[in-house]
Amino acid sequence: MATITIELPDTVIQELTPSSGEISRRVLELAVLEGYRSERYSRGEVAQILGLGWHETEHFLAEHGLPYQYTLRDLDEDCRTPDRVG
Repeated sequence: MATITIELPDTVIQELTPSSGEISRRVLELAVLEGYRSERYSRGEVAQILGLGWHETEHFLAEHGLPYQYTLRDLDEDCRTPDRVG
């Protein structure tokens, strides 16, 4: 995993920082959410990048108002890795 350094105004940092205070995790989650919204990432990739299980991924995406978008890419991924499904 790469490390980057960015400068952000304090107001942006306050908005990004969850109660746990781990801003790097929050920025990663936002980047992955945008990747999923734009169909660059499948549900499986979201799970893998964030280190979540199937149910945790479903909860995470639902929590952010993302409807279930089961694409052909998801189907292909599920067919190649049946032991990770469910």
